[in-house]
Amino acid sequence: MNPALAAGLQVALVVAVLAILYVPVGDYMAKVYTTDTDLRSADLRLESFLYRLCRIDPRAEQTWYGYAGSLLGFSAASVLLLYLLQRVQGVLPLGGGLDGVSPAVAFNTAASFVANTNWQSYVPETTMSHLTQAAGLAVQNFVSAAVGMAVAAALIRGFVRVSRGGEVGNFWVDLVRGSLRILLPIAFVVALVLLSQGVIQSFHTGFASTGLDGTSVTNALAPVASQEAIKELGTNGGGILAANSAHPFENPTPLTNVVEILAILLIPVALTRTFGTMVGDRRQGLTLLAVMSTLYFGLLAVTLAAESGARGAAATAAGSMMEGKEVRFGIPGSALFAVSTTGTSTGAVNSAHDSMSPLGGGAVLLNMLLGEIAPGGVGTGLYGILVLALIAVFVGGLLVGRTPEYLGKKLGQREITLAALSVLVMPALVLIGTGVTVILGSTAGYLGNSGDPGSPQSIHGFTEVLYAYASASNNNGSAFGGLTVTSDWFQSSLGVCMLLGRFLPILFVLALAGSLSAQRRTPAGAGTLPTAGPMFAGLLTGTVVLVAALTFFPALALGPISEALQ
Repeated sequence: MNPALAAGLQVALVVAVLAILYVPVGDYMAKVYTTDTDLRSADLRLESFLYRLCRIDPRAEQTWYGYAGSLLGFSAASVLLLYLLQRVQGVLPLGGGLDGVSPAVAFNTAASFVANTNWQSYVPETTMSHLTQAAGLAVQNFVSAAVGMAVAAALIRGFVRVSRGGEVGNFWVDLVRGSLRILLPIAFVVALVLLSQGVIQSFHTGFASTGLDGTSVTNALAPVASQEAIKELGTNGGGILAANSAHPFENPTPLTNVVEILAILLIPVALTRTFGTMVGDRRQGLTLLAVMSTLYFGLLAVTLAAESGARGAAATAAGSMMEGKEVRFGIPGSALFAVSTTGTSTGAVNSAHDSMSPLGGGAVLLNMLLGEIAPGGVGTGLYGILVLALIAVFVGGLLVGRTPEYLGKKLGQREITLAALSVLVMPALVLIGTGVTVILGSTAGYLGNSGDPGSPQSIHGFTEVLYAYASASNNNGSAFGGLTVTSDWFQSSLGVCMLLGRFLPILFVLALAGSLSAQRRTPAGAGTLPTAGPMFAGLLTGTVVLVAALTFFPALALGPISEALQ
């Protein structure tokens, strides 16, 4: 089949399915976060049981700092428990003969999975036991995604509510409902689809087979389908096998590839409908969706064009840039997956991003540096683009002399300061982390590509480091490849970037939600800037691109842009 036709058909299929599911899934999630009734059906009494067990009053409301305190306390306990589980896995059941994980790797992994990053500096088959995978990592795949959705719901309530105390909801209720009512049932369906297509689900350690050269090979087994489903649906990305979604046990066919892409995009896209439904104006959600779609399809077009062209003698002989890509997916399936996983905070990969062309690799890197809002991670994409929408409203108001308001809430110094601080966290972590790392004398020894300053090899090595800190600080988790990150410096510095990149913006967003909730609603007037429609969509798109361009253009010029021009 013609590559262009194959790409078009896959994109059309993904868009068609998302369009069908957009309204029912989006409205269902709005109902989950707005209903005042608890679940009473026999099959979902677990929710009420959890409230009683943990002594949670589901009717109680929390201010933003109470909400934030609960969130941080839960996340800190999660990091500690996951760290301890890894350290003692050697004496626990289902250990598979594996010893406890080293302290540096255990800290990095605990920070990674709790922060919804799923950065993996280890080989899962030879490092993590089945118990650690199922009871530790898979559980965090659910609850870390639910935390992101909870923060998005709290911010939406800030726009909707008028509360003197600034209440934004109940974190524990949002966490339980997001996990049990949204993630668990959809992940169950996705897991069944993956199982039907050949994705494995086994608690055996492996089986022996004979390789093509006649030698005996041990093939690892694991409970893959259950973790693969929530790994994609919760925009987590950590593979239970080292090759991630390029492994035939995780992603065996072109159909499973499309299913996994749909799982990655479903909730972030549908949350724009949820937003519009909860604020009572669905045009607002469609405007945000239009901005996300413009950025997503723009970078997808660049990546497909860059990877479909033949560059170099080997690529010309092969007919395209197939190095580092699985034949069963080809260029279209690989590019579509790469843009989807970097446009969200997923980080799963079905090809080696390090083997992409300079322009294609630069496009997926830029996708993260935009803030992963196209369409972004589960919850994080929505609250990320809403923060940028506030900045766009403020800038637009300054340009035309109109009142800076968004959905009836005035944007004063406090609100804009919190929005700006939220936006600045990620660039600061990326640029400081990259800058410090590249000047360390030992860094060159960890680069798979290094050479004389200005050479293509050294430029590509710089891009590897930039990609690593962009991935960690954006809670993405994908790796460019070619960079060895097992040293204590990388384990600790990337772990810190993951935690700060996750929880500092959350604190600022929750403070913003509390400030908005405490305000009275102001009726729209002649001086109010319209925030629904093509004009505001263009303003918001320009704001997103301008912020990223001004912040990261020098770093990109030293990396992928310079490499592409050579």
